[in-house]
Amino acid sequence: QDKTKDLSIYRINSALETLDAAKVCIESKHYKDAINRSYYAAFYATKAVLAMEGIDFKRHKDVVAYFNKNYVATEIFDKKLGRMLASLQQTRETSDYDDFFIASKEDAEIQCENAEKIIIAVKDYLKDKFEISV
Repeated sequence: QDKTKDLSIYRINSALETLDAAKVCIESKHYKDAINRSYYAAFYATKAVLAMEGIDFKRHKDVVAYFNKNYVATEIFDKKLGRMLASLQQTRETSDYDDFFIASKEDAEIQCENAEKIIIAVKDYLKDKFEISV
């Protein structure tokens, strides 16, 4: 139990640190990097939830699918968060892999705000269910 809690805390702290990096990227006008960091911040937060179950996956799509099936579809987390996570993932993939994608400040800010909402929801969940506060 302590190991899972420690891993969850580590992952939520990684999410917060990565969210800070996304904000710095926005300030520096590195919008593609901000989109990337925003996605990863949300991704680490979802992995913090999975850590409490002792669940992990190597592929991102498996993490997201498991989170959606077991936490969003069951309404532990609001369906809006599931849509935000999907948008973060799709936008990050487009930004990272489409040679001609131009990221705007607005794109970056929306992704960063969505990541922050996911992290807040995860922190609240971990606090309420497992008494983990970060």
